[in-house]
Amino acid sequence: MISLYEVIDRVMTGRYCSESEFDMEILVPRIRELVSKYKIKYDPDNPIPSDDGLADRVFQAGFELFRDVGVYCPDTERILRFSEEELCEALAQAPSAPVFGEGKDAKALVARKPESTARPWCFIGAGGAAVSNEELFASIVEAYAGFMPLADSITAPSIVSINGRTVRTGSPLEVLASIRAVVLGREALRRGGRPGLPIMNSIANAGTDTAKIAGTQFGLRPSDGWPVGHTAELKLEYQRFNEIAFLTTFGGHICAETAPILGGYCGGPEGTAVTNVAYHLSGIITMRASLHLTFPTHFNYGCTTTRDVTWAVSVSNQAISRNSHFPLLVISYAAAGPMTEMVYYEIASAITTTVVSGGSIEFGGVAKATHVDHFTPMEPRLASEVAHRVVGMTRKEANGIVKKLLERYEGNLASPPLGKKYAECWDVARRVPGKEYVDFDRKMRKELSNLGIPL
Repeated sequence: MISLYEVIDRVMTGRYCSESEFDMEILVPRIRELVSKYKIKYDPDNPIPSDDGLADRVFQAGFELFRDVGVYCPDTERILRFSEEELCEALAQAPSAPVFGEGKDAKALVARKPESTARPWCFIGAGGAAVSNEELFASIVEAYAGFMPLADSITAPSIVSINGRTVRTGSPLEVLASIRAVVLGREALRRGGRPGLPIMNSIANAGTDTAKIAGTQFGLRPSDGWPVGHTAELKLEYQRFNEIAFLTTFGGHICAETAPILGGYCGGPEGTAVTNVAYHLSGIITMRASLHLTFPTHFNYGCTTTRDVTWAVSVSNQAISRNSHFPLLVISYAAAGPMTEMVYYEIASAITTTVVSGGSIEFGGVAKATHVDHFTPMEPRLASEVAHRVVGMTRKEANGIVKKLLERYEGNLASPPLGKKYAECWDVARRVPGKEYVDFDRKMRKELSNLGIPL
């Protein structure tokens, strides 16, 4: 694979063009051409298709999209492009089983295939959602360690305020909050009895490269994970390249984060699926990552559980997992909040789609991860149990189940119920759910079992 220095050279010397030219004259037309060339067609009656030929055409279209369009750097207004030979070499040399964690929690993250009987990696927790203060942060992360036995890694919350002051991105408070989150998170996992569990969204508070690099020095290990995100679509700023330069020298695992927007430059579900494949290649050759972490998102609804996003996730998941050994995790963001019927349906639908289509999971984003304190350990625990129960299920069988689940919630996506806050349905001091939530959870598990997911 070409070196990081060669990648940086292309950031400086690639073809010059304005950002609007890249978006409207290079990216958008090429997506449309490839969707037409490979006859890729969305089928709302089958949100989980069982067509291997369709999956392979989506992969080829995504490969050609990345080869022809590349990645845009807004800071230099240059396009980084890679030859077909360089991309094939990168695919062949991509990591296939990176090891995360320490001690008895150390484990290899192995890429899966559609309908695989291999257990998925469960990267669960808060999904970076905001928690109002340090006390709740410590309580929730400690509860993750004790309440979620199927967790292979943790995604922590971000802290809204420290020492009574609101954290603002780009300020010294962001740096201090990033350091505080690492210190508190590591101690909470130790108190919860799983000190070796990797934190793979290090650090949720860090929006800038400065805060991410500073926070790393206060307790993170090379066996943790660092999401480094593209900007939609197919863009990487200097700050992200700075993070990549630091992490490759530090020896840390980079998680190549991508969020193609359905309804944006990608167009519909077909273009979103093709663009997701292009991001997979960028994660390997541009970001030098250990895994691809993706969450195709609906432009209007701001979540990942709509019917058309479900199709795009399933098809691109199948395309990637059939043609690449580079591990793929899908993040799911539910529209509804904790302790609502709708969030149970959304979780069951999204997780089933990901696992039978060949991916592993990240889960923790409920109430779209946009409402402070609206998440608990109950939802990620449910996600991990669904992920393990549907292992080996056929795509055809899962398609029937997901259609029933979509019918139960998609009519409410425009105005989803917000549910309850952590402190309203959990015992914060004892780190256990309240009786009302336990009873509700028991009722919903019985209903999901009746729909075909054996919980």
